[in-house]
Amino acid sequence: MLKPVKLKPAFQDYLWGGTKLRDEYNKDCDFDKIAESWELSNHKNGQSIVDSGEFKGLKFGEYVEKLGAKGLGTNCDSFEFFPILIKFIDAKGSLSIQVHPDDEYALRVEKEYGKTEMWYVLEAEEGASLYYGVNKEISKEEFADRIKNDTILEVLNKVEVKKGDVFFIESGTIHAIGAGLVICEIQQNSNTTYRVYDFGRLGADGKPRELHVDKAIDVTNLTPNAKSAEPMGELEKFDGYTRVLLSECKYFTTLKYEVETKAEVEIDEKSLNSVIITEGNGKLVMGDTELEFIKGDSIFIPAQNGKYSVEGKCEFILSRV
Repeated sequence: MLKPVKLKPAFQDYLWGGTKLRDEYNKDCDFDKIAESWELSNHKNGQSIVDSGEFKGLKFGEYVEKLGAKGLGTNCDSFEFFPILIKFIDAKGSLSIQVHPDDEYALRVEKEYGKTEMWYVLEAEEGASLYYGVNKEISKEEFADRIKNDTILEVLNKVEVKKGDVFFIESGTIHAIGAGLVICEIQQNSNTTYRVYDFGRLGADGKPRELHVDKAIDVTNLTPNAKSAEPMGELEKFDGYTRVLLSECKYFTTLKYEVETKAEVEIDEKSLNSVIITEGNGKLVMGDTELEFIKGDSIFIPAQNGKYSVEGKCEFILSRV
């Protein structure tokens, strides 16, 4: 049996971050601002670290090499690189208006995957909102003019947000997380972002942050997106827990579990499992391995045929490829 392991995240201190990941999600980091914690990451810009078992202390990429392809699952065979990245985001301030390319464009131009992602809203201050697509169809020429004239916000779809909302952000969708939100993001393993508009902010060097207008014009879908902020599936009730499908696409499948006592989870040789604890505490048990967890913890379970249990009063997000 391939044993589950706990992971420690890599951290990012972008200028819009806050302190909630340290104060409320138990993140041990001495940054003044923790904008993001990369909970499951094999990306060059920040790797998570194995924090339990015989491989404790290894970078996640080193651990994956020791696991081999079998430990990632057969669904990962079609991907050139480790396919997903999972993070917590604390937006004390608004993020820039931005867009991500699809695989074809990103692999050709950036030499990494494009970025389709999903947001699950963990916390939303009163009045918090985000931008998600355009509110009417516009041409590339109008798009370019509005970026130049600082009127791009007028044609973006602004959405008020509450805890529990789910947004599926397909590559090419212009978007921005607004101030006052804490989000769990499941995404392709990519850090390619084309910044369109940054509210006139200055970076740490006192200069405006770089925009990527030409590339954004190349990749942005300028037709409105009618998708809602609801989970893709219906709530399922079981003895001791509930489960709901949040999102599903060719890159990842994500479910939310609310556990009163105990949830049994089946795993197979097709995919790794990632368990992100978003509320409560308890333990994950698989064979003779028991991993105690608290809010904010991340656990990785290698692909294999079997099952594990999550015990305690808690909520968690399960992701697989």
